[in-house]
Amino acid sequence: MRVTRLDRSARTYIAGHRGLVGGAVLRHFQDAGFTSLFTRSSSELDLRDAAAVEAFFAAEKPATVVMAAAKVGGILANRTYPADFISDNLRMQVNVLDAAARHGATNLLFLGSSCIYPKFAEQPIREDSLLTGPLEETNDAYAIAKISGVLQVQALRRQYGVHYISAMPTNLYGPGDNFHPTNSHVLPGLIRRFHEAKQNDAPSVTVWGTGTPRREFLHVDDLARACLFLLENYDAPEPINVGIGSDLSIGELAELVADVVGYRGELQFDSSKPDGTPRKLLDVSKLHDLGWRDEIPLRQGVEQTYAWYLEQVKAGSVRAA
Repeated sequence: MRVTRLDRSARTYIAGHRGLVGGAVLRHFQDAGFTSLFTRSSSELDLRDAAAVEAFFAAEKPATVVMAAAKVGGILANRTYPADFISDNLRMQVNVLDAAARHGATNLLFLGSSCIYPKFAEQPIREDSLLTGPLEETNDAYAIAKISGVLQVQALRRQYGVHYISAMPTNLYGPGDNFHPTNSHVLPGLIRRFHEAKQNDAPSVTVWGTGTPRREFLHVDDLARACLFLLENYDAPEPINVGIGSDLSIGELAELVADVVGYRGELQFDSSKPDGTPRKLLDVSKLHDLGWRDEIPLRQGVEQTYAWYLEQVKAGSVRAA
């Protein structure tokens, strides 16, 4: 392990800055005093285009790279577009990581996902559970792409001796999330569903699945803090988990979101819809041993996220009920 303070004046590239994670990382790095941050939108730079990425890195030569760009979605999106999820993510990762190594980036953080771990991994899930069992079939294409990113980081470390690392966040949420009615993740999806039910005085809200799977949720601003912390305090080939170390059932989450939103109707569960992995709690002892802890409690984070959602509805950025 190494402890090194990143040069706040060095050129630092945040890939995926318009997404939930990349946006939070950009905000945190700005607050932390980085003065040479730069980004590109997907319309300015298609990370799936190898030639374009090569030219970009040759011209910009970032010293530090945070790879937060990814094609992401919930269970329905992953089941419907598995070819897109594996192809787009593989191409983006290979292009960015290889170009970073070729053009002298000295620090890189690759962000994966807790879905890389086996469906029935021992709980809480340790980092060494990777590649020890079959994946959850509803998002295996995305998971394989992210596993490939982890292995690419390890390969680049072995071949070039670079200080590249990979981190595996748990389920994320917060301002900037995707509230699409069908392609969102569970927490923003519940916020939208309960808000619209409240607006329409709906007597009940149907939640996908049985409500029994357990999930861990980390506020994206906490993840952003962890990203900088790891770049300065972690240097090993193995991925490191980022989470809070506790979980709750989807049913309990639904009740919490309904309470925050102020929806008083009935909750119904549609068991014909997939539950996904029964439980996905990360072992974060390695991260805790380094000295990092989350700071934003779940209810406070949900309240903050709902307030942000209401602002977007008012501004017309999200279609109201």
